[in-house]
Amino acid sequence: MAVPALALLSLALSPNSTMDNRAKDWRMGAVVYQVFVDRFAPSANLAAKSAYYQTPRRLRKWDELPTAGTNNKEAGLWSHEMDFWGGDLPSIQSKLEYVQGLGADVLYLTPIHRAFSNHKYDASDFKQIDPAFGTKADLKNLTQDVHRRKMRIMLDGVFNHMGRHSDALQSALQDPQSAYRDWFTLGKNFRNGYKAWIGIANLPALNLENPKLREYLWTKPDSVVQQALKDGIDGWRLDVAYELGPTHLAELTHFAHQAKPGSGVVGEIWGYPAGWFPALDGVFNFFAPSICIEAMRGHLSGGRVGTMLNHMVDDAGIDNLLRSWLVLDNHDTERLTHQLPDRAQREFAMALQFTLPGSPVVYYGTELGMSGGGDPANRAPMRWDLVNDSNPTLKLSRKLISSRKAHPALRYGDFNALDTEKLIAFTRTTGKLREIVLVVANPTDHPVRELLTTRLGKLMSWQSMKDLLTGEQVQNRLGFITAEVPAHTVRIFVPVVDRNDGHSQYDRID
Repeated sequence: MAVPALALLSLALSPNSTMDNRAKDWRMGAVVYQVFVDRFAPSANLAAKSAYYQTPRRLRKWDELPTAGTNNKEAGLWSHEMDFWGGDLPSIQSKLEYVQGLGADVLYLTPIHRAFSNHKYDASDFKQIDPAFGTKADLKNLTQDVHRRKMRIMLDGVFNHMGRHSDALQSALQDPQSAYRDWFTLGKNFRNGYKAWIGIANLPALNLENPKLREYLWTKPDSVVQQALKDGIDGWRLDVAYELGPTHLAELTHFAHQAKPGSGVVGEIWGYPAGWFPALDGVFNFFAPSICIEAMRGHLSGGRVGTMLNHMVDDAGIDNLLRSWLVLDNHDTERLTHQLPDRAQREFAMALQFTLPGSPVVYYGTELGMSGGGDPANRAPMRWDLVNDSNPTLKLSRKLISSRKAHPALRYGDFNALDTEKLIAFTRTTGKLREIVLVVANPTDHPVRELLTTRLGKLMSWQSMKDLLTGEQVQNRLGFITAEVPAHTVRIFVPVVDRNDGHSQYDRID
């Protein structure tokens, strides 16, 4: 009986294979940096592209702000959808050092395929890069540079609809024998002669029940999804993924993984982040940051937030959540500074975004404190003048990202919300004592002192824990800590386990 017992002991003390696998999966806990291509950096090649910005399009100066325009019925778009600032793929590449220096793991670009608008969610041709943004060679150069910097690149896949200016739609409308007729749902019962996404004439809906269309988009080896992965990109973010439905999403994800094993497919899902796996690798997780903000607004107690977060993990699965994107703002929402004008509240939300389970998304300029309401104000050109060491939002962003990268538990550790009353408290753990992280957040508008149980059995009494943001320390006593947290403040505690004299009571623990 001794040999089996020793074997079991060896197994118990062997490295945690689950955590090892998570650490190798770039999709888990990655810091994602989102770029709106036209607005990130001014092109050095504007003169050569001048023909592209002719009426009804307009080229704006970089220091101008976007404003809501009028409906151009001839073009089928709002005038602000045809205002350009001239950003492109080479100009993004010129700023990769900044993105890398910030600590991003993934560069995510809004659509780059040929389209009439500035946002490109109205594709004319999925297989062609828009000439205002560059060429296939430019994408290849950008991708190779991203990879040289040990980062990944993901593109935006808009496979629910196309644009009214696409040759496919025009052919379908004009030629009864067109091969593209079944790409769309046509009929006189539709206002524009075709089914359109939420009735917008510029966005004709695609008939994904047509297998030939799916061959073009993702099932064939030279399809849009597969070819881009073979050419070097690392994954796709899927626009309005919920409308594609789980069957089509599962098929797309399967062929993406077949074309490039380990590639990422993340779906834009506005709702509770569960029920979409394994059809997708990850989803948008607005939910987790939002319920913490709701507590800050007085709508939920800290204890209820903890219960809801634990339910979320149970319902979705921790591995699925780690591949999902934690979103506070993006091109479809008001910017964070507009949502939360109070700096303390904003920093509270940011700190939780970087400590909750998942992959935090930084919308370009949010790390600088850029403001802006809804579309188009949230899509202003990047404020490079705000990039300086005295910018408090940038300093906090860098601190949160560096802390996350230095502590494995924040990237891919397990999650457990603790029993609280007013505070929000949770642990992130990998099974190694030295990697424990305890997060305690006060969503209220007054200081809170609360006794918490850590539920960390390996953490001994009198053990000090230090806040990564302030250096403040607390002590664990018999499994309890007393947390005193100012209003709208987050503490990120890690154990202080190694003494200057080299002795540690934990040498035989990890």
